[in-house]
Amino acid sequence: MKKVFRLRGLECANCAAKMEREIGKLKGVREVSVNFFTTKMVIEADDEMMADILPATEKIVKRIEPQVIIEKA
Repeated sequence: MKKVFRLRGLECANCAAKMEREIGKLKGVREVSVNFFTTKMVIEADDEMMADILPATEKIVKRIEPQVIIEKA
C-alpha cells in the first residue's frame, strides 16, 4: 500500500532527511520518501501494518519539526 502526504510547514531539508531515515526503520515500511522541495512524503508499506505505521510516523514528524501539519495529498 502506498500513501501520499503533504507536510505543511516543513522548514528544514536536514530535518526531512532525518524523518525519512527514522520512518524507514519502522516495522513494515518498505520505502519512504520525504521531499523537502515539494513537501511531499510517500510511504510504501505492508497493508496490515499501515494502521500502526501512520501514528508512529506522526510522532516522528512532530518530534523533529513540531509545527508541521500532516495532510493527505
